[in-house]
Amino acid sequence: MTDAVTICECFARDGLQHEPGFVPTDTKISLLESFAAAGFRRVEATSYSHPRWVPAFADASEVLAGITHRPGVAFKATCPNPRAVRRALEDLDRGTGAEELSLLVSASESHTQRNLRSTREEQWQRVAEMTELAGGRFRLVGVVSVAFGCPFEGHVDPGRVAEDVARFVELGADAVTLGDTTGVATPGSVAALFRRLERAHPGLPVVAHFHNTRGTGIANAVAALEAGCRHFDSALGGVGGHPSQIGYGAGLTGNVCTEDLVGLFDAMGVETGLDLDALAAASRTCEEALGRPLHSMVARAGFDRFPAPAATTAA
Repeated sequence: MTDAVTICECFARDGLQHEPGFVPTDTKISLLESFAAAGFRRVEATSYSHPRWVPAFADASEVLAGITHRPGVAFKATCPNPRAVRRALEDLDRGTGAEELSLLVSASESHTQRNLRSTREEQWQRVAEMTELAGGRFRLVGVVSVAFGCPFEGHVDPGRVAEDVARFVELGADAVTLGDTTGVATPGSVAALFRRLERAHPGLPVVAHFHNTRGTGIANAVAALEAGCRHFDSALGGVGGHPSQIGYGAGLTGNVCTEDLVGLFDAMGVETGLDLDALAAASRTCEEALGRPLHSMVARAGFDRFPAPAATTAA
């Protein structure tokens, strides 16, 4: 297979929100610089969540002011409500704003109330206000959480997810992310939903965001790839999950490991645009930042390819 994908590195946001301890601002900035140096064209940098609810990102503006904004690299910040977009605009006016914003909804009512402290319809009203506030100054990425199943309600109707994607498109989102928030997707459900959305919105970048809670993250990523998806989220070391003080989701709730996803795509001949040596160095830096070994298998085994078969001579 010869193809190209775009991978958004999510360690600094979706990864760090699961950590119980605060990671210093200078460390975050250094990590983000290493991700850009490895060749990531999209990097999830921080969140404008209220520090009372997600203290890991109390330094969002400082982080965005400290990184090097460069052509060809889009740093993304998560915005759960209109106040967050106003903060993003203030940073942009100072010349240090994010290039992309994520706007959040949940596909189930229960997860919306637990995660966003609103009803689904109230959150959609907020999203409409946020897109208007953004005023075309950012690339907007709609995010549908619990798109494949909810920890409180169980099964999520794919039709509801398709409706949510359509609402984001109507509001002018440039891309839409499907979040498998607690890792319940299967390759079959992934392939069916991505094909459905491609038929409904040809050319729309639909981003695959899988968690590896049940060990199916890589299989689901391959299923999405084969269904036509070319945009993926992942996190170095497989870290992440819901904010540390929120009590749902058991086991290893983290994202698909970037190292493992990139290693597999590389072996399949799928172009990621990433420098594998720089990626390996960034992986080690992430482990140093958190002070422990993380969950990537490729980080342990290395990015070595199988050698090409030796030429043979007829006897």
